[in-house]
Amino acid sequence: MTTRSMRAAVLREQGRAVPYADSRPLDVTTVELDAPGEGEVLVKIAAAGLCHSDLSAIAGKRARAVPTVAGHEAAGVVEEVGPGVTKFSPGDHVVLVFVASCGHCGYCVSGRPNLCESSWQARANGTLQSGARRLSEHGAALNHASGISAFAEYAVTSETSLVKISEEISLIDAAVLGCAVVTGFGAVVNSADVPAGATVAVSGLGGVGLSALLGAVVAGASTIVAVDVTPAKLRLARELGATHAFDANDPGLVEAIRDATGGGAHYAFEMAGVPASMSACYAATRRGGEVITAALPDSTATFAVPLAAHASDERVVRGSYMGSCVPARDIPRLVALHLAGRLPIERLRSRTIALDQINEGFDRLRTGEAVREVVTFEEGGK
Repeated sequence: MTTRSMRAAVLREQGRAVPYADSRPLDVTTVELDAPGEGEVLVKIAAAGLCHSDLSAIAGKRARAVPTVAGHEAAGVVEEVGPGVTKFSPGDHVVLVFVASCGHCGYCVSGRPNLCESSWQARANGTLQSGARRLSEHGAALNHASGISAFAEYAVTSETSLVKISEEISLIDAAVLGCAVVTGFGAVVNSADVPAGATVAVSGLGGVGLSALLGAVVAGASTIVAVDVTPAKLRLARELGATHAFDANDPGLVEAIRDATGGGAHYAFEMAGVPASMSACYAATRRGGEVITAALPDSTATFAVPLAAHASDERVVRGSYMGSCVPARDIPRLVALHLAGRLPIERLRSRTIALDQINEGFDRLRTGEAVREVVTFEEGGK
């Protein structure tokens, strides 16, 4: 079996001290990658996004199998296909998605591939969908992050982790489609199915939250309230279509949202992963309203629901994972919206960085300075 050497960012242990520029939790080094096996594809990574889910793994808030080549949000070009692969060919432009659906479990056959059972087990084990590992260092196996391991020059993934896209879209722009955009936009159009004219609040304006805001714009929401603690993000939200923008630390936040939406939002999207934000979203919805959360907070986080009022007000609290999406259906739609000028996902990108700058990039994400930073490789994108 052919093995190639490549540069990659390896997470060796979780929970190192901040700032990461000093503790260097991601070790940029040379590792080995085996050729793709049955049903697998080798992708040359063009660009990979830095996500809060990666940050949670680095901080140790969510357990991951280590050492692992990190990264789960990327776009690239197919370099080689393994035996049995018929949907992809060398040269195809692809988006990588962090749930590799098996296609035959109960969730997959009922149209919910984002909840695929086998994908959860593979992620916990640090393997590809098949149970294999193709990454190693000095002969010792390395784990795969979400079946992708995108912070590297190349990745071997299951073919079900890939979606072919038009070559008209920049691969640097497309890098954020497989997580931030599909999660936030999908929470609005799939999980909540927001109708035209509805009132919407979005709390937490990272890549996922701003993608939800863009989804609300495309859905035709009449009022869109943006909430965050960072003034620059609130200004960006206004530029992207928010009708109101409020500081999350304002003690009058709930009343401000209720006033702006004429008595409470029809839909409130909690994207910060903070219990206080979830409670504010719940309080800011009207009777019959819905709170949808796509954030991934600390695994022990909870929030209280007033049970009597919950019943009498007929409110809904809903989780949304990967935007309740069907990747092969939804990602080409997102690309088409972007190419038509209706989905300016390039505005989510705070900057592009080199792989060697990745620890500093996660510091900026941690402090709220950045929305999305994207690692680009020497020959990636256009």
